[in-house]
Amino acid sequence: MLTGQCQCGAIRYTVEGDPAYSALCHCGDCRASAGAPMVGWALFPEDKVIISGEPVSYRSSENAVRQFCGTCGTGLFYRNPVIFPGGIDIQTATLDDQDALPPQAHIQWAEAAPWAKAMQDLPRFDRYPGGP
Repeated sequence: MLTGQCQCGAIRYTVEGDPAYSALCHCGDCRASAGAPMVGWALFPEDKVIISGEPVSYRSSENAVRQFCGTCGTGLFYRNPVIFPGGIDIQTATLDDQDALPPQAHIQWAEAAPWAKAMQDLPRFDRYPGGP
C-alpha cells in the first residue's frame, strides 16, 4: 500500500497494487497545469484509490478532469474516462515515499520543452548554489 498527500495535508490518499505505469509527462496541458516542465504520473484502477478530503476538480479538456487541493494548490489526480476508463492518474511527487514509483518512461515527448534533452548535461548542486 502506498500513501500520499497534498502539501498542506488537507487531502490524503492510499492506493493498493501496482500501477499500469509510472511516467514523466511532457505534454503542454500538464506543463500548464503544474507550472513545471514535466509531471510524474502513475495510473491505478479507481477502485484501488481511497481519497480523504475533497479535492477541487477542473475540467482541463473535453474528457479530462484534473484534481487539486483547494487550500495549497497541490495537483493530485487526473481522470479521463475516454483514455483511461476506470483509471486515476496520481501525481507521483505527492507520494510519501519518493522511491516507491520511479519513472519508467517519458511520455508525450513530442511536446517536451526544446531544452529537455539537455537536462542530463546541466550542473548539479546538492543544495541551492551559494547558499548556507
